[in-house]
Amino acid sequence: MAREVRKRPRGRTTITSKHQVTIPAEAFAAAGLVAGDALQGRALGPGRVLFERVGDRLAETAGIFDGIYPENAVEVLRGEWE
Repeated sequence: MAREVRKRPRGRTTITSKHQVTIPAEAFAAAGLVAGDALQGRALGPGRVLFERVGDRLAETAGIFDGIYPENAVEVLRGEWE
């Protein structure tokens, strides 16, 4: 016997007994999330929860200034101290 599938309005989800939710596909894609992303949640008030991606701050910022200064910039500055 085929199991009846309940239809939900688009963009809606249900909280399971284990406090799990499925993020609707449209919201997932619009937020730029990918499987495996770590999220942090916080309550914004009754009935409102905000989830934000948790990133590695060092990985996000490492190397952002590459190419701004010449290769020997540190040595030139050290030479000024003498």
